[in-house]
Amino acid sequence: MLFSAKAEYACVAMLELAARHADPRPVRLGDVADKHGISDRFLVQILLDLKRAGLVESTRGAAGGYTLARRPEEISLYDILRIIDPPERRTGKSAVPSARRKDAPAPARKKAELQLTIFVRNVRSVWDRVVEAQEGVLKNTTLADLVAQSEGLQYMI
Repeated sequence: MLFSAKAEYACVAMLELAARHADPRPVRLGDVADKHGISDRFLVQILLDLKRAGLVESTRGAAGGYTLARRPEEISLYDILRIIDPPERRTGKSAVPSARRKDAPAPARKKAELQLTIFVRNVRSVWDRVVEAQEGVLKNTTLADLVAQSEGLQYMI
């Protein structure tokens, strides 16, 4: 449920690229790093991951930098996060804590194990629904949506 600093920085960098998408000039890595207080070394690793995944393109040279590989409307937060913080692979088998007590009679142990199994299954069902809802929000939130929301938040002092 919580996202890593790497995931947050990736989203911020992608938002910066999305905000400048209309400008044909590539965005310098140093500009993004300085503006958002992100280490250059860390940011370059993030952008390389995003480049390998086909979400950004890079241009070399003095006037080089990074641009989005697709329009901001076509890139969701889910697209970014599945690259930077891939979802855990689910396996069919799951460990259920043991309810065995050596001093309990066999029928009581069986009942406790069955009840624990049911409780674990119920809790995991809730977790699955939470993850599903989270993925839905991330899949339905594009960079264009967030850039549009940000435009209204420009304050004058």
